[in-house]
Amino acid sequence: MSENKKKHLCYIALSDNILSKSNIELIKKSSKYGKIVIGLMSDKAISEYKTAPLLNFNQRKLIAENLKNVYKVVEQTSRDYTENLIKLKPKYVVHKKNSWHKGLQKRTRENVIKIIKKWSGKLLEFTTTDEKEDKFFELNPALRRNKLIRLIRSKKIVRFLEAHNSLSALIIEKLKLNVKNISEEFDGIWCSSLADSATRAKPDNQSVDLNTRINSLNDILETTSKPIIFDADNGGTDEQLPYTIKNLERMGISAIVMEDKIGVKKNSLFSDQAGAKQDSVKNFCNKLKLASLSRITNDLLIVARIESFILNKGLADALKRAEAYSKFGADLILIHSKAKTPNEIFKFAQKFKKSKYYKPLVCVPSTYSNTHEDDLIKHGFKVVIYANQLLRSVYPAMLITAKSILKNKKSKNIENKISSIKEIISLIEK
Repeated sequence: MSENKKKHLCYIALSDNILSKSNIELIKKSSKYGKIVIGLMSDKAISEYKTAPLLNFNQRKLIAENLKNVYKVVEQTSRDYTENLIKLKPKYVVHKKNSWHKGLQKRTRENVIKIIKKWSGKLLEFTTTDEKEDKFFELNPALRRNKLIRLIRSKKIVRFLEAHNSLSALIIEKLKLNVKNISEEFDGIWCSSLADSATRAKPDNQSVDLNTRINSLNDILETTSKPIIFDADNGGTDEQLPYTIKNLERMGISAIVMEDKIGVKKNSLFSDQAGAKQDSVKNFCNKLKLASLSRITNDLLIVARIESFILNKGLADALKRAEAYSKFGADLILIHSKAKTPNEIFKFAQKFKKSKYYKPLVCVPSTYSNTHEDDLIKHGFKVVIYANQLLRSVYPAMLITAKSILKNKKSKNIENKISSIKEIISLIEK
């Protein structure tokens, strides 16, 4: 390298697995042009346009700082390069060829070219090995479990959708939409007690025991990498709970939701809640404390689900429970409601926000389904769970197909309204 080139800066923005073969190749090729500055994207920046990597920012930074040929590592807090480029004025900006010429990144590329032109900078684009992220990072339970915490810190709202089997979970894993130049996707998978019961043609009254449900998670874990929130009903007995917590933690589950009802379960969305009982504040606080002490790390989040509105006990009772539950181990508070509008949960959020025991809020907008995520964000909710929509969409579709075959004595009439075998196989094999 000439003396002049040694003075030049080469800026490379990186977001994914730093140790991937393609990134190592990119750094090696760039080292011939000057001193390499890695613009390491924050979790928030990555979440603006794609799924956040399993390694957090500090872990990725430690790796990047110790790579051969890297001169400096700086944080890039947005997918927009502008701030760092103006500050550093690099001679070269380096990127993988053809990976940002279309889609969401096309505008970013055009902006980079426009900015560096002001000081006669150049864009270098190199062809590198096309490969997926290291499978170790995708399948590591500890990294997967921690991802929900990072999403809550980096996103305005974290979006979960119910999966009732591996195929529905795979849809959640792979679905991405470009909406107004923003990449939209589901952040994680909701493992629902209702869905697990319904797919086995059993009532939602804990007919399917916790061990059976936990064992069935393995199929979803094998085919996906996104965080999972597990619906544990009331968490079971105090004797069972420590084993449930340790099992979920070992598997890489990100959160467990426990509701403060006792006795035989009755689905909270039923209008008739006669016979349904809420646990005492003291007893449920002890259960939350037991759950919290049973985990090895704090990466498995404990979510306390409050049923006060379901049982018509009002705002004051809900707030009293939220404060107590927060003090005794809950990491998040799920305030449940079967009202057709979000008014009561918004009032709760407004009051609870002022408490010194405030914890991030979770909602399940099944009955107030017209509520936009922007309004949830405005009122302080950090996690939204679409708890049963995929399950509910399956039943009418299957019924229509079955009726068509029965009526016409052949399947041809319905073929143009259902997926092809090729489409299903392609989803699985991608």
